[in-house]
Amino acid sequence: MTTTSSTSGSATSPTTAATTASVNSSAAQQLLSSLNAGSGVDTSSLVTSLVNAQFATKAAALKAKSDALTTKISDVATLKGQISDFAAALESLVKGGTLVSQPASSNTGVLNVTPLVGAKLNGLSGSITVSQLASAQTAVSATAVASRNAPIGTGQFTLTLGTASYNSDGSMASFAAGSGAPATITIGSGNNSLAGLADAINNASAGVTASIVTNVDGSAYLSLKGASGAAQAFTLTATTDDNGTLSAFNVGPGAAMKISSKAQNAKLTLDGVAVERTGNTITDLVQGLQINLTGTSTVPVTLSSSTPTTALTNAVNDLVDTYNQVFAALKAQVDPITGDLRADTAAQALYRSMRGLTTRTLIGNAAPGAPSTLADLGVTTNRDGSISVDATKLTNAITNNPAGVEAIFSYATIGTDGINAAMQSIKLNATSTLYGLGASTATYTKAQGTIATQQDDLTTRQQQMTDRLTQQFAAMNAKVAAYKSTQAYMTQQINMWTKSGN
Repeated sequence: MTTTSSTSGSATSPTTAATTASVNSSAAQQLLSSLNAGSGVDTSSLVTSLVNAQFATKAAALKAKSDALTTKISDVATLKGQISDFAAALESLVKGGTLVSQPASSNTGVLNVTPLVGAKLNGLSGSITVSQLASAQTAVSATAVASRNAPIGTGQFTLTLGTASYNSDGSMASFAAGSGAPATITIGSGNNSLAGLADAINNASAGVTASIVTNVDGSAYLSLKGASGAAQAFTLTATTDDNGTLSAFNVGPGAAMKISSKAQNAKLTLDGVAVERTGNTITDLVQGLQINLTGTSTVPVTLSSSTPTTALTNAVNDLVDTYNQVFAALKAQVDPITGDLRADTAAQALYRSMRGLTTRTLIGNAAPGAPSTLADLGVTTNRDGSISVDATKLTNAITNNPAGVEAIFSYATIGTDGINAAMQSIKLNATSTLYGLGASTATYTKAQGTIATQQDDLTTRQQQMTDRLTQQFAAMNAKVAAYKSTQAYMTQQINMWTKSGN
């Protein structure tokens, strides 16, 4: 918890005493001048001077405390922003997938490969043969209707998902319903059109998407498409056909709508093992690898990987540069003489955490000879706390143990291995509202609120003193005016006596 020191003083400072004495002396001189010379007293200026002399020191002290707290709150916010930005930039870098071994395909016309987040693909090898791509069943009405809003008849359809076999011409030969419940599609007077049928199918959310294809003359066709995979074939059957026209939109064996694409799985072999997938984007076949199927071939496609030497080198250098910028700002704030946050325990804890980053163990149970710290990559701490890179040592680490270097920069969350996990942990501790900079902000804000209350109280007391002195000097002025009137009368009488005596 961050604490703030309070300044109290019951003794009047020499400066304040001198100021008060000066004001009182000036007031006395003005009063004497008024009585002896008949000039008026500037009570407004006199009251202001007396009130300022009484409260100026206290007001200045409270303002100084408030300004100091404002500065600390701003400094804490800056540090929180810098450490959060640092952690976010590092997380984005390691999640981007450019710091792990990059997979490669010997034939991108058949399949492409990309690394998944957290992938460890160093030494990747494999052979894949693609014999069939996955596809979704599509069906298009054979005959156009006059327009998308022209009536098509009323009744009900049943939409069923399952598996199907197809004839050589693409038409459906047989269909076996799946375990899911069929969907009922109702066409009534309110949606008696091709557009109404398409909307009803889409609103059913039954795994089939409907759209309307229009011709230049406005005539329209119904197009239906299911999800990819052999188990996503579908039939659409008019079970109630009030006008005898809805059967034109039936899908299935011997039905009117033409099937333009079959529902089927992707078929491939990995290192001789035959497998199937419902889609052409596969993320669960090779760990850490996304495979995108784009074609078929009887010739196996070879998988391999390459170490991202340049990306890793740049990442280490960028890490060092960003660290030094953040650390320089932090070091200035906790400087034992000039730092605004030199007494802030959260800022001091962050400073210690950052200084220890190069020697912090980032890989638990690392293999013998494998790098486990930034220091093992050639990152060293200088005497001033900044860090630098030994380029030769970094190159040797990447060359001799690329998997170990990649492991340090692999994506991992708090509590696991890697530089990202370490940085996220530092950020979490630094910004905590219980013991980190978040707690410092709360403490400083609370203290500032207390000072604001004291300032309000001081303002009230100043106004009370102003009112009291104004009333007192107003009474004094009234008495002085009376004295002047008496003086003028007596002077007049004396002058008259003097003249009569002569």
